[in-house]
Amino acid sequence: MATTSPLKLWTVDDVADYLGVPVQTLYTWRKRRIGPPAGRVGRHLRYDPDAVRAWFEQQAAA
Repeated sequence: MATTSPLKLWTVDDVADYLGVPVQTLYTWRKRRIGPPAGRVGRHLRYDPDAVRAWFEQQAAA
């Protein structure tokens, strides 16, 4: 039986590095509901890398 490795979720720092924006920008975007989708794990925000890439592609195409 083949097992797949679990998806590694990105932290706020990971997403900020990927997009080249300050961490505070991500928090501002989240508050305004305009940034990439994120979910909470306890009190921490986590991002699906595929969703962040899709969000970026959508923004770049607009």
